Amino acid sequence: MNHRFLISIAAFLAVSVSLFAQGERKDKTAVTYEELYDEPYSVNKLFVGFIPLYADMFVTNVNAGYGAEAIYYHKDKFNIRVHFRKTYSQQFYDFARDLASKKSDVDNRTEIYNYYEFGGTYHIKDFEESSKTKMFLYKNSYKGNKWAARVPLNAEVPCKVRKIYGVRLGGVIWDSSTDLGRALEKQDMSNADLKNEEGVGLPETIFVSGRNESFDVFSNIASKGLYIGGSMTWIKNVAVNFDKFEEGIDDLIFTVYVDALYSPSLEIDDVVYVDEDTSSPTFGTHTYDVSPLEIKKFGFRAGMDGRFNRMFSWSYGGEIGYRPTVGGRGFYAMLKIAFPVFGTNLDYKVESFGK
Repeated sequence: MNHRFLISIAAFLAVSVSLFAQGERKDKTAVTYEELYDEPYSVNKLFVGFIPLYADMFVTNVNAGYGAEAIYYHKDKFNIRVHFRKTYSQQFYDFARDLASKKSDVDNRTEIYNYYEFGGTYHIKDFEESSKTKMFLYKNSYKGNKWAARVPLNAEVPCKVRKIYGVRLGGVIWDSSTDLGRALEKQDMSNADLKNEEGVGLPETIFVSGRNESFDVFSNIASKGLYIGGSMTWIKNVAVNFDKFEEGIDDLIFTVYVDALYSPSLEIDDVVYVDEDTSSPTFGTHTYDVSPLEIKKFGFRAGMDGRFNRMFSWSYGGEIGYRPTVGGRGFYAMLKIAFPVFGTNLDYKVESFGK
């Protein structure tokens, strides 16, 4: 029995080696190339991009929409970045506002989600190192299904990489609708903890169509804050001409960062409720104080950003962390894609000679 087992294992190994040998690619041969350029410091100074879609899984208000951003690099000293985002519409794209318009039993207006960010990065250390990059080998004959069904070969090419250690500082402004009922529940409170000038709390239920339903409370929140942190950027700007293959390019500008967030101005609108029941002791319009709600003025985030050193291209980015907001509602994860992104080195001067 043991002999049969050993013979079976030996046969399996032999077949495996044979198949592996047969599967060795015939086109896996050495390639030669000519360097066209390798200049990580010769990148565009200005990038301006439109964000056709972002998704922000923010517990305070899940939202999605469009935006725009611009980044300017001043030599090897610093860069400046501005960014804004806005929802496409109330339905689907602005969850808290849509929910408030359908379910809210109070009379606060519903705020559209808006996000603005501006700041800069000072280059503490900006230097160049030797590195390598992998480039896929492509031919025009690989187009269509042939390329889709192919596992592409890649070649490792030596290149220079520019590294930037930076310190970041800037401002963040955003406002939004939010579900105070969920915030109260998260903080082990109820509607009754929000009281009017007479010390009477908001109702827990409301009588609708002959039955009692939960009293839904929504309001608006506005934040004006700062961020400070650090970043590291890798810049490659290399192109080579492969023998028998198309040109290879690696011009990625990739940044990772970590920031501390602080919002000295974090305001939640007091709740306004118009009680139309003439027999109710709170008949009429009353304002209910939201100060019992705990707010978190500090937060943090970690993120990444990638773009390409081209006149016309695209970029991507993402963040995860906790924003300053209502206590227990700060976690968020955001992804964005920008297209098109226009890049320019802002150098339009040409030499002129007299005849």
